[in-house]
Amino acid sequence: MTHGHCALAPRLLRGILPGGIVAGILDGLDATIFYKLAFGVPPAWLFQNIASGLLGRASFRGGWPTVFLGVGLHFSIAIGAAAVFCLAGLLLSDLYKRPFLYGPAFGIAIYLFMHHVVLPLSALAPRTVPVTHWELADQLFSHMFFVGLPIALAARHAARAS
Repeated sequence: MTHGHCALAPRLLRGILPGGIVAGILDGLDATIFYKLAFGVPPAWLFQNIASGLLGRASFRGGWPTVFLGVGLHFSIAIGAAAVFCLAGLLLSDLYKRPFLYGPAFGIAIYLFMHHVVLPLSALAPRTVPVTHWELADQLFSHMFFVGLPIALAARHAARAS
């Protein structure tokens, strides 16, 4: 490995970790507030729902351990998304230069990937009620501005700092 490759890892981490953590916090707050206000869903249930992607319905009988598992999975997904964006930026430097365009677009791509690839492959029980227009609007807004944009801004900041 050359010296240039060694210097690349810290720069990537300076974009990945802050971007993923901020996206995880903002998206998690949005989801807990929206689902509590719109449907009366307790925050713990939301994170157990995430954990049910691995554990199935048993997640809802797991108490706090499955809530914490769901929180961990939520942040793992956000940090993974930030890693994808930061790595893609190495190939397409314009991603770093135009975060207000590519961040929200990346957020929509994450939404589509999660809902059309990840969720169908998970152990999550099939949804029995249709998604409301408000729920879809919140999901898209959150993925664009609370996930994609913070990830793109953190990646730009890390790229500029190096």
